[in-house]
This record gives sequence, structure tokens and C-alpha cells, in this order.
Amino acid sequence: MNTTLSNIIVIDNDRNFHEAYHTYFEPYLEYSLKGVYTSITDALSEYDAVRPQIIFSEVELPGTSGIEGIQLFRKKDPDVKIIMLSENKEFELVKKAFKHTANGYLSKPVSERTLFNALDSIKREGSTMSSDIVSQMISKFQKRSNDFFSERENQVIEYLCQGATYKTIAEKLFVTASAINFHIQNIYLKLNVNSKSEALRKLQEMEISRAVI
Repeated sequence: MNTTLSNIIVIDNDRNFHEAYHTYFEPYLEYSLKGVYTSITDALSEYDAVRPQIIFSEVELPGTSGIEGIQLFRKKDPDVKIIMLSENKEFELVKKAFKHTANGYLSKPVSERTLFNALDSIKREGSTMSSDIVSQMISKFQKRSNDFFSERENQVIEYLCQGATYKTIAEKLFVTASAINFHIQNIYLKLNVNSKSEALRKLQEMEISRAVI
């Protein structure tokens, strides 16, 4: 039986959410909420005692912003998972967060289900985004012509970014699972990756870098 716990901290300067975070995490046996803070400075002051594996941080904070705080936490632990929280879903801000090596970005207000899905995604894929932000990324991706992939490959990529399984993609595109596997392998080859998580991360990086132009 795996008894390893993932220590979690939350940084949110809106105290109205603090009680909700404690309530959300209470049922989870595999996660332990070690603290809820109102600033990066407060979180850093207790970091060595808490040693979190996952950090949920508000973007807009007094003093040091959540995005600025990413590198401060990375100096403490390069492998810590950092998920941004914000009511601001502007693409430029989301892009900035990921360029500063955030592992995720969630729209506020967050619900218990949102946090559960985010933690599951972090565990499986190493990254997470709210569905509305994923849709925004896909929209940006689709608006740019991309000769790097074929028309069918771009269709497969769209469904991959939505979290669809290979079987579901085959059903949506009215083709066989083996046909989807063929396209997936071509996508992996072009991206020089070996897994779905690597492909999604590479596609995300490509979109962010292209959006700068």
C-alpha cells in the first residue's frame, strides 16, 4: 500500500477562500494541505519546514507576484509543481506563467472538482489547465496556419489537447484506432517525443513561442 503523501500549500491573498481550501482538501487521503498563505514571502518563510511537492499560487499578489514567485520556489526545489490561480484568463498572462515554468493555470474561483482534476492531471501528465484556458489555447493554435502537420494530424492534435483518448479520437473522426495510432506516431516523430504527455508539453511550448510573434 502506497502511504506517500503529497504536501500541498496554497497562496491566495483573498482570505474568503481560505476556509474553502481546507474543506476541499480534507477528504483526500493522498494529499495533505500544510498551509494557506496570503503572500509569497509568508510561504517562503515556512517552506523548509513544510517541504511542499505541489503549490497552488494566486497570480495577483501583494509584493512579489505569483509568477515572480515561481523562480523563488524553484530555487528551493526545482521539481516542485506550481499551479497558478487567477480570475484573469488573458492569453498573454497565461503565456507568461508557462514561460516562467509554471506547471499549470486554473481559472478562479476554483471548485473541489477543479482541484481534483488538476491534481489528477499533475500526477498523470505533470501539467494542468482549466478547460476554458485549454479551449483558448486551441483557438489560438487553430487560427495560425501550421504546415508542420497535415490537416488530419492537426485534427488529432485538437482532440489530444482536449484530453480525448485514442479510441474517442477514432470515433470522432470516423476512422479506425489503427489509423489514429499511425497519425499519433507521425506526430510523435515530428515532435521528437515518445509519449502523450511529452507531445502535449511540446505543443504547448510551440504555441507559446509562436504567440510571441
